[in-house]
Amino acid sequence: MVYRFKIISEEAENFCREIEISPDMEFIALRDAILDSVGYSKDEINTFYICDDDWRRHDEVAIEDFGSNSDTDLYLMDQTAIYELVQDEGQHIEFIYDGLTERSFFLELKEIITGRTLDKPVCTVKTGKAPAQHVDIDEFEESIKKKADDLSRELDIDFYGDTDFDEEELGDGFDDLEIS
Repeated sequence: MVYRFKIISEEAENFCREIEISPDMEFIALRDAILDSVGYSKDEINTFYICDDDWRRHDEVAIEDFGSNSDTDLYLMDQTAIYELVQDEGQHIEFIYDGLTERSFFLELKEIITGRTLDKPVCTVKTGKAPAQHVDIDEFEESIKKKADDLSRELDIDFYGDTDFDEEELGDGFDDLEIS
């Protein structure tokens, strides 16, 4: 049996990788295949999160146990076979490749291929350029601040309906309140 994972990034618009791997292999083999496919070094702290359909994190698969106080279960990459946590097509996984900034790739199990086996993982699709493995922390923080400001402006417009919203139209909410 072979699992085919599709990998995308929020940072790189046309980026896509597909990795085929035996589900009997440990997560460390999947990590190495992903990093090899994008040309990243393997000396960083990386983590997988098994996610639900809405990309909410559940089980953590870490490179090492650093004594996490998380509410999620912790598994180690070199001790956990992929099939132990991933069984269904469409299942989501987040792979954090930059622990300092929590930049990540998003994986989806696109297909379970029966009747085939693999001795090692294979990158079968390689399109687009991967985001840089490391970013300047000041530039990263500025980018996050800009995204937050943009989102805030967008929410204001969506919530209030327009930019001519007058808060005084609502009153203070205590006009009809009787205190005894």
